[in-house]
Amino acid sequence: MIEDVYEGDDGDEDVEYYAIRPNKTQIKKQIAAVFAMAEELCELAPAHIAEFQLPDAIEAALLDAGKMGKNAARKRLLKYITAQLRLLDIDAIQEQLARMKSQSAHAVREHHQAERWRDLLLSDTDNRHLTDFIDEHPDADAQHLRQLVRGAQKEAMQAKPPKSARQLYRYLKNLTSHHDESPFHDADSEDMANAEDDD
Repeated sequence: MIEDVYEGDDGDEDVEYYAIRPNKTQIKKQIAAVFAMAEELCELAPAHIAEFQLPDAIEAALLDAGKMGKNAARKRLLKYITAQLRLLDIDAIQEQLARMKSQSAHAVREHHQAERWRDLLLSDTDNRHLTDFIDEHPDADAQHLRQLVRGAQKEAMQAKPPKSARQLYRYLKNLTSHHDESPFHDADSEDMANAEDDD
């Protein structure tokens, strides 16, 4: 610790000033947190990276890092991004990223909800689940739903491609979701986009 002694104007009193050294452990933690945030940012779709309105150099580096595999070059680029991000308002970036992550999680929940309703309707033998769904979603077209369910059940019995099942999933998804686009290219969002094609 550095100590400077300054003699007051009256000559009688000494005032001591201390230069506080930065806490190295705390700095390392902060850098690690920003590095982790940089990794999350480079996983975003380009359109969502643009929403942060970052300097052009950082945005370009994030886009490049997102295209790279897990290698040394990517790590070096992320270190550069981390250093540049630390010069900006980190709290604002973290807050916006948290909102995007919440939106992504919500989209995954909506996907699972549509899947659950589809499976219930396809196993429905007495229209009980159809009635429940229409009660919850009065905008639903009951006749159209019945046609899609019958078509999907027929396809399953005849081992045909699940065209009606896909249409049923999409119709249910439109009725149950808020149409928020998931910003992350993660496994869940990719599964969301293609899950009905695998059935």
